[in-house]
Amino acid sequence: SPVGFTFMPGGKLVYVERHTGWLRFRTLGTGVDRRIHRITNVNSTGERGALGVALHPDWPNRPFVYVFVTRNTADGLRNQVLRIKVVGGDGVGVRKILSVAAGPASNHNGGRILFGPDEKLYVVVGDNANPANSQDRSFNLRGKILRINPDGSIPATNPFDTRIWAYGIRNSIGFAFDPRTGRLWEQDNGPGCNDEVNRIVKGGNHGWGPSQNCPNTNNSGPTPRILPKHTFVDTVGLTGLVFCDDCGLGTGFNGDLLVGAVNDGRIRRFDLNTRRRGFDTGPRLVLDRPGPVLSLEVGPNRRIYFSDFGAIYRLAPM
Repeated sequence: SPVGFTFMPGGKLVYVERHTGWLRFRTLGTGVDRRIHRITNVNSTGERGALGVALHPDWPNRPFVYVFVTRNTADGLRNQVLRIKVVGGDGVGVRKILSVAAGPASNHNGGRILFGPDEKLYVVVGDNANPANSQDRSFNLRGKILRINPDGSIPATNPFDTRIWAYGIRNSIGFAFDPRTGRLWEQDNGPGCNDEVNRIVKGGNHGWGPSQNCPNTNNSGPTPRILPKHTFVDTVGLTGLVFCDDCGLGTGFNGDLLVGAVNDGRIRRFDLNTRRRGFDTGPRLVLDRPGPVLSLEVGPNRRIYFSDFGAIYRLAPM
């Protein structure tokens, strides 16, 4: 179950096993696959587990791998971001830089982590199946997109002097930065309607909360409420998303946003408008397969890769 994966600058694959907690490095050219470090006390019930992985933006000078993982701890069930120091192909030290309560529900867990162009680490945590979490900005980090420094501290430029970057999030496991503008785009799954593709706004309320139900799923909390750029009326289970930046699929794809889905196994694309703040067209079908699509990532030579519960694939033209 390689839900979370990424790539080193030289092209080596870095991934985590959701159930076992193993962090692994794989050399794509030779197929050599090496276990680097095993995270202990992983809880993979429901939508939990080792779910996200990212490299320090100054890798390998700063040899840190970051993993989002749900763990059984002395303080109860927690969603944590761990910073693992890797020396000589082995994990030699682990530091906890974020810890968020993860119970009692086992779904809406989040897990996507990614360094932005500002070299801050962005983390999404789901509402844990409690919509009130998404609007609670006190000390509640669930139902939010978080932004932290590589050491886990709070950036001075965050909007609320906390780790919260945006709120009103329900059930998200995917986001990506537009390489042309640096803007953050995210997917959010609705309750029985309105799976969303969102452009995330700093300090923005994206509307999910205790007042919500179909068909009005963006009607909680203070105004202005940031509305989606596209909604799927019938839920498809949106997962990872990524931008095609000369990704080898043809000129017609260049600059498009690609979105995966777990329910129907499809990858779809959206053509952004001139200002890259919304869509001109989409969704258009890219791939229809019998299994789920989970994470989407940009790999070597800007090619696009995606995972399911059993493998990692490269998206290629027919």
